[in-house]
Amino acid sequence: MIVGVGFDLVAIARVEKMLTAKSQRALDRLFTAHEQEYALKRARPAMHLAARLAAKEAAFKALTGSDEAKLIGWKEAEVRRGEEGPPVLHLTGRAAARATELGVARIHLTLTHTDDIAGGIVILER
Repeated sequence: MIVGVGFDLVAIARVEKMLTAKSQRALDRLFTAHEQEYALKRARPAMHLAARLAAKEAAFKALTGSDEAKLIGWKEAEVRRGEEGPPVLHLTGRAAARATELGVARIHLTLTHTDDIAGGIVILER
């Protein structure tokens, strides 16, 4: 049974501007060390960071529904590489607590990007 769905798009140019203007401060506020390490090794880091931002926003939308869920922080939803290659969403803190409250047994995540836009979809399954 699906208990949450979230979808989001992020303009890659917006992330590029953010990186130019705020650099490490923005990275540290929005992304875990693992996410930063992964993206910064790529030819277009902003593309991969934008996809991760979209996934985080999608996760927030999928987890919505309580006052506590409104307080979920950026780093409480982390995109990691799965053992088989596809990305997986790892939840900690309030995000993990909300997932437990919803009875989430499985999290589905997909990311995509073009030259201009990155997107993410999160589906929470009980």
